[in-house]
Amino acid sequence: MARTTRHPMANCGARSRFCAISCVPKPTTVHTMPSSHYDRIDRSILEHLQRNGRTANVDLAEAVRLSPSSCLRRTRTLEADGIISGYRAELDRERVGLGLTAFVALTVEQHSRATSRLIEEALIAIPAVVACHVVSGEADFLVEVAVPDLAAYELVLLDEILAIGPVRDARSTFAIRTVVNRGPLPVDHWPSRR
Repeated sequence: MARTTRHPMANCGARSRFCAISCVPKPTTVHTMPSSHYDRIDRSILEHLQRNGRTANVDLAEAVRLSPSSCLRRTRTLEADGIISGYRAELDRERVGLGLTAFVALTVEQHSRATSRLIEEALIAIPAVVACHVVSGEADFLVEVAVPDLAAYELVLLDEILAIGPVRDARSTFAIRTVVNRGPLPVDHWPSRR
């Protein structure tokens, strides 16, 4: 079931100087998981596929104790409902030559929906940007950048990120070592039918 909600930071208030773009109300569609629709078997399918998205349906069905046709039907339902949003290969950043990860906290000058869209579109177009979040606090955006080295980061920062008109300030933090970079999302909070 889908419901429309305001942006989670919409109630920050006009006087807050740190919420910035996060305070702009933006209707979003949130897909909630009806408790009567998914069960422990669906959770088990999700847990298995997060560990290995290439698991053959026959093997997945055996692991969750379903017939292959039932397992495939449930998997397709999870895909159609947007619970499973895709499958991808995870690459080792260092082995593909991206040994430097930087987190860039951006603050912007003008806070409006148009400004937010402009910045978001510009950041999406930068290949080195691997993640971007609208955040609350002193910054407006938190951007994750993966590059080969410091010289490459300097080019991305100066020529691409700081070239985005409304960006007022960028503060960089570099990852020394990554402890956890991925992992299955917990789904044990879902209520179970059975």
